[in-house]
Amino acid sequence: MLELNTVNDVFAKVAARGTDTVAMKQVSGGWEPISAKTMVGRVRAVMQTLERWGIQRGDRVALVSNNRWEWPVVDFAVLAHGAADVPLYQTLTPEQMGFILRDSGAKAIFLEGKEQYEKLTQAGELPALEHVAVFDEGSFANAESFSEVLKDATSLEEFDNSLRAKLLEAKPEDLATIVYTSGTTGDPKGVMLTHKNLASNLRYSTDGLYITENDSCISFLPLSHALARHLDYALYANHATLAYLPSFNDLAPAMKSVHPTIFLAVPRVFEKVRQGVEGKSTGLKKAIFGWALGVGAKHRDEVAAGKKPSGLLFSIADKLVYSKIREAFGGKVRFYVSGGAPLGKETTDWFLDVGIRVFEGYGLTETSPVVSRNTFDACRIGSVGEIIKNFEARTAADGEIEVRGDAVFAGYWQKEEATKKEFTEDGWFKTGDIGKIEENFLSITDRKKELMKTSGGKYIAPQPIESKLKVDALVGQVALIGDNRKFVAVIVSPNLQALKSWASKNGVQATEPEKLVTDPKVQKVYEAIVEKANGSLAHFETIKKVSVVPEEWTVESGELTPSMKLKRRVINEKYKDKIEEMYAD
Repeated sequence: MLELNTVNDVFAKVAARGTDTVAMKQVSGGWEPISAKTMVGRVRAVMQTLERWGIQRGDRVALVSNNRWEWPVVDFAVLAHGAADVPLYQTLTPEQMGFILRDSGAKAIFLEGKEQYEKLTQAGELPALEHVAVFDEGSFANAESFSEVLKDATSLEEFDNSLRAKLLEAKPEDLATIVYTSGTTGDPKGVMLTHKNLASNLRYSTDGLYITENDSCISFLPLSHALARHLDYALYANHATLAYLPSFNDLAPAMKSVHPTIFLAVPRVFEKVRQGVEGKSTGLKKAIFGWALGVGAKHRDEVAAGKKPSGLLFSIADKLVYSKIREAFGGKVRFYVSGGAPLGKETTDWFLDVGIRVFEGYGLTETSPVVSRNTFDACRIGSVGEIIKNFEARTAADGEIEVRGDAVFAGYWQKEEATKKEFTEDGWFKTGDIGKIEENFLSITDRKKELMKTSGGKYIAPQPIESKLKVDALVGQVALIGDNRKFVAVIVSPNLQALKSWASKNGVQATEPEKLVTDPKVQKVYEAIVEKANGSLAHFETIKKVSVVPEEWTVESGELTPSMKLKRRVINEKYKDKIEEMYAD
């Protein structure tokens, strides 16, 4: 168990490592190490800038950037100074950025570069904002360059008594950060997390994972996401090394150059890996791959139990197929973690069949964020793991999971009534997720607010069904429809690259997305995908109508949240005519 009282204790552990490499930054031609000593100098330089700007204890400082070494530097500096940081997703629109900056009353903001600076200039009136700093070099009116902020960093690299004393000023009950929800059900709300919330969660969340100074991880999930930031803290506290990757598009080559020992991703990344592997398997390779999957399926229980199967056939399949998949992750991953949403049985089983056990976990921003996780010591495939020691959990009469403990958030920023609604009368936080608890292992079936009820009175959980469809390489995203309807239908957003490739091989002449998705052959292939999924569904769950749209859903186009969850109300509104058409007869 980690001994932590505040997040500043994490930075103290980093600072004490001297000349050891604690992080790496991507540079032309490779990776450049960053020592703990260098990190200390940069953090102290930012702290001096915050002092010069007049930032007081408890003031809010915003931060919007892709994952790069400057992110933890600013984060650690803001918390060490006694302020609270407000991380923003880099995909936010100017209007969304303006809303959060006004709502939080941020007095300063650190921006990545030109794109985010331009959003700031279009964000409207920001009466509280007084100071702006930009990481990238360039000409930015009324903003300081980060290089200027760091001009004295090399003279501040000693972890001295004054810095130690400053770190100790933070109290567990002090506000550390305000993390805004991604807005799946309305305007974002600012989740207030204290040092105690975060530190108590960090104490226990990595028990049973045995993270050491020999471990490394690529930090690519947005650090404005509570889980990504939590893992970075946990790795720093356990003396591991973090490689900061600004662009998700560079992940594949980064894994081969960094060779991480820990891999954290959201389910969509694992789904894309599966689709990519299957998409490249053609002809003889496809036959060999299919054979290897069959061999692996016979050893699924052994892999799930953490054992390496023996036997000649498994060894041959491992050499021909499974090892190649591990090499795509860098070849040295010790454990894989999936969080943010359910991974889905089909994807879980597929990875088990290629010899990879993925640890699923569960949590929310409001729980700092980890509630449960699978580990080497306690793993139950199909669950989201054992509830960690700083939480109590129970199920309500309707199946909703409720929790309480030191990691439950302090409330929504300036929203007292909204906060009250999230708690029971006896003080338990209502997670909004439906599930069950067996022998302290938690299983999640769906979001309570997303459960659909057909006009026949049957409740349907959409996520497990959607997961079955998304395993096919031709499927990008799907949204189940059926609330208050006679039957279930589905809207499919295709993987256009995979679909165009399929079309060219199957005699489909159309290439424009609008014409492609209406081609009869294309319609039939998606209907076949749905029929395959229907085979494992209850009668009332089966999908009767399919509508394939010509657009790929993305964060930028508005159908997905920054954490890759569906914005169902946006989709329902955008495709209301198509939905009505499916139910017209």
